This record gives sequence, structure tokens and C-alpha cells, in this order.
Amino acid sequence: MVKKITAVLFVKEIEPVVSFWVSKLGFTKTIEVPQGNKLAFLALESGSAEIMYQTYASADQDLPSVSAEVRKGPTFLYLEVENLEAIKAAVKGAEVYLPERTTFYGAKEIGVKDPAGHFITFAQFGAPAS
Repeated sequence: MVKKITAVLFVKEIEPVVSFWVSKLGFTKTIEVPQGNKLAFLALESGSAEIMYQTYASADQDLPSVSAEVRKGPTFLYLEVENLEAIKAAVKGAEVYLPERTTFYGAKEIGVKDPAGHFITFAQFGAPAS
């Protein structure tokens, strides 16, 4: 049985995404793997939520059989949150690809791009459909 699922997002550089997750969204760095003066891999956690980033260069060394495939992104993530207003304030200034909306399935959502270009949708459930 599956105990946990964690997304691994592949990027050219990890450093631009650190403040998005740590400073803006309150995640904690749990694993950092350096490669020269940069990061090759980073794991972040907030409660039971976890996300990992790995560089293309690291994938070339670590996963050579699929390293060309990891460059095909971007990735789309869907995150359920308790307070969408707090998230909107935290990610202010990020590129919005999905303006705030209320869905037929009762979620109030907004979607932004992380600094590496991956698509992140934040959703608060319990919002009345409009």
C-alpha cells in the first residue's frame, strides 16, 4: 500500500524556487544536496505536504536513462489549502495563470507559476459555487 506521494519537479536551477516555498508558503528545507556552488536537489516539507526539486544536470548524472524526458515539463500541482486568502497574500507578485474562481465542485481556486515555471493551483474547499 502507498504510504505517501511526493512530487519531484525538475528545473534548470533550484535557487529561484527556495523563497517561493520557504519565505512565502512556510515550507522547511529538509534535504539539500549541493553540486558545486549550486543545489542539485532540494526537499521541502510543511506538515504532511512534501515537494522535491532536482536539477536537469543532476538528472543527467542520476537518471541518465530518462534525463531527456525530465526536460519536457512543466509540472502541474494541485494543493488543497485551509485559507486561500492567506495564500493569495503569500504568492502576491507571482505570475497568475488561473484567476481566482469558484468551481462547480465547491473549491475556490487560484493558479500561479512558481519561479521555475511549474503551474501550482491552490484550492480551498467548502466555498459556495457561484
